[in-house]
Amino acid sequence: MADSIGRVSAADVGVAAGVLVLVTIDELAAVADAGGGLGVVMAVSLVLRRVAPRSVLLLTVALLLLYSVYGVPSLVTSVPVLVAVYTAMLAGWRWFTIGLVSPVLLGVVVGGIVDGGGPVRDRIAAALLPVGWFVAAAVLGEVIRQYRAYLAQARELAEQAVRSREEVAARRAGQERLRIARELHDSLTHAISVIKLQAGVAVHLARKRGEEVPEALSAIQLASQDANRELRATLRVLRDEEPVASIDRLGDLVERSRAAGLGLPSSVTVS
Repeated sequence: MADSIGRVSAADVGVAAGVLVLVTIDELAAVADAGGGLGVVMAVSLVLRRVAPRSVLLLTVALLLLYSVYGVPSLVTSVPVLVAVYTAMLAGWRWFTIGLVSPVLLGVVVGGIVDGGGPVRDRIAAALLPVGWFVAAAVLGEVIRQYRAYLAQARELAEQAVRSREEVAARRAGQERLRIARELHDSLTHAISVIKLQAGVAVHLARKRGEEVPEALSAIQLASQDANRELRATLRVLRDEEPVASIDRLGDLVERSRAAGLGLPSSVTVS
């Protein structure tokens, strides 16, 4: 797990500046109990909260404990630690955060009950108040992390669904090409084979009788052979095997058409 959930952004600077203002006002209002500027250091460290969430959490907790040596921390003084707890939970450092903060909170509760003044009930309530804020910060960070993970998973599932639909569409297109190829093979090949057979029989009978074979008949026989060959090439294209014959054979087609008596002008040439 990486010790980072992002880089320093304007939002991080804004959060640190807002907390800094709160902590500064709180320390100025309680000069006698101020921690010698430690709250300011905690607030400024929040600039790096998303770059190094564990380090910032360690620093803020240590400075808060040190702050309690020089003065009496208030809830405002604890705000930097609350933000650090939220950020560490958001980064996924759940057990690290719980293991670090739990002993501190336990010490705060025990110290508040033992050293506090007034009725025991009031001392317990006062001691548990900061615990509630820390738990709220931790729970908020975990909930947002889970929500983001849910959104990421939903987005991934949606992308997988799109890819699946594209694969199904491609597979159906391939099946349609094969169906067309089979129909072409079954119908056109049969018809062309019949033409080729009839032309071959006519040529054979003409030669058997000693007659001159008409050029048109020979052209039909050759054309049917080429048509069968071209049809097989088209069939291979539909099966994604190899390209169909190119335009380079257009010259042969023109010559056969002229030999068949179609009357193409001599100016029609293919270079």
